[in-house]
Amino acid sequence: MNNSVNLLEGKVINKLLLFALPIFLSTLFQQLYSVVDSLIVGNYVGTQALAAISSTQSLTFLTVGFFIGTFSGVSVVISKYFGSKKFEVVEDAVATAVILGLVFGLLLTIFGVAFTPFLLKIMRCPTDVIDLAISYMRIYFLGVTSLIMFNTTNGILQAVGNSKLPLIYLIISSLLNIILDYTFVAKFGFGIQGAAVATVIAQTVSVILSLRHLLTVDAVYRISINKLKFHKKLIIEMLKLGIPSGIQNSVISIGNIVVQSNINLFGSYAMAGSGVYGRIQGFGFIPITSFSIALTTFVSQNLGAKKYKRVKEGCLASVLMGCGIAITIGIFIYFNAHNLIFYFDDHPEVIRIGSLQAKICSLFFCLVAFSHLSAGILRGSGKSAIPMFVMLGFWCIFRVIYVTITISFIPVIDVVFWAYPITWTLSSISFIIYLLKANWIHGLD
Repeated sequence: MNNSVNLLEGKVINKLLLFALPIFLSTLFQQLYSVVDSLIVGNYVGTQALAAISSTQSLTFLTVGFFIGTFSGVSVVISKYFGSKKFEVVEDAVATAVILGLVFGLLLTIFGVAFTPFLLKIMRCPTDVIDLAISYMRIYFLGVTSLIMFNTTNGILQAVGNSKLPLIYLIISSLLNIILDYTFVAKFGFGIQGAAVATVIAQTVSVILSLRHLLTVDAVYRISINKLKFHKKLIIEMLKLGIPSGIQNSVISIGNIVVQSNINLFGSYAMAGSGVYGRIQGFGFIPITSFSIALTTFVSQNLGAKKYKRVKEGCLASVLMGCGIAITIGIFIYFNAHNLIFYFDDHPEVIRIGSLQAKICSLFFCLVAFSHLSAGILRGSGKSAIPMFVMLGFWCIFRVIYVTITISFIPVIDVVFWAYPITWTLSSISFIIYLLKANWIHGLD
């Protein structure tokens, strides 16, 4: 396993950085999928098409996010048994994960194609963009099994400390996505549908590369076709740890859908401006996401090996680094939002609204960092229900109540944007209290 990082030995900070850096770059290239779509569609198709893609972001994360979150349980289980050197269980867990990924992918395809129009109408997607949004999402869902399977194979590799190969595969697929996006949309004039097809093809290539490696590698995490079957005990353990994370992703999305539906009331320029800012913010969150994913694997491997002191040292280092980076990125976006948004869409109203959201949200990125890093720690320690309840309470229920009430009294878009920093603050306070008071360090014992 030459590409794997040994997270159980050596200087904690060095190993975490070595493991997290490829995850950071992988997440960066994942963001390119959506950003390239927005850039090319915004410049070659128009503001309405850009608004249509922007209106699908929350819906995509609501549906796909549940399954991706659930698969964090797969990674924790494999990491735990890998750390405790129970390699025969690792083999069974890998086989179970692959079958689970295929089943989930098929179910999500059927659900997405059938219910996309209904869900977009609930979100009050404007009539001038809803047909484009439906077309984009249905093509996206037809290829969503590739996305689910890549996250499955990615989770397997990261669970054993290998974050380099997923990076290589994502670089290849992202470059392909850029080429196909430009060809289908700019050259052939296929419009928003061309952008969706380009994404599906690129994702399919990435999962083919991942599966090829896992089917041929000489290691304990190899996929053996003749051993592909469900292992009841393992699937229960995976779902027990993963479903709370899936629900967490979904409830965050529900809150964001309510916010998005209120943004939609302000028209297509507001949708486009907020959507573009969302793409920029997504890049700002990449280091946060990377450290959170790295922490989950680091914590679960080392708790499996009973290395409690090492776990605490790694958690503290990651939180300090993650929050520091988040502050730096937030300041940069705050002062450069106008120019960044201009690259996506040069309409003055789109730039004004996107810049307004940046001014309100970007200086609070450190709170997002702390919340996500705390959630990563708790998932790795088997306490995935805690982040679920925190996010349900503040990023969904409180966010929905806040937006619903305040927008009826103060009907300006600023009020909607403030929902984010307020709920980030409340979740951070909750995580601080839990991490200091609870015995989470023995969660996998």
